[in-house]
Amino acid sequence: MGVPKRRHSPSRRDKRRTHDKLKPPTYTLCPQCREPVLPHHVCPHCGTYKGREVIKVEEE
Repeated sequence: MGVPKRRHSPSRRDKRRTHDKLKPPTYTLCPQCREPVLPHHVCPHCGTYKGREVIKVEEE
C-alpha cells in the first residue's frame, strides 16, 4: 500500500479541498404563480410543470 514520504503542504491540501464547498440551490420562478421552484421540478404551490397541471393542489 502506498504511503506518502512527506506531508503535503497546506497549499496543496487547500487546492484539493476547493471543490468540497457547498453551493446554494438554484431557483427559478414558476411561470404560473411566480413562486420560487427548483429547476425541472413540479411547482409545489400550483402543481404545474411546463405549463400544464400535473398534480392537484388543495387551496387553503
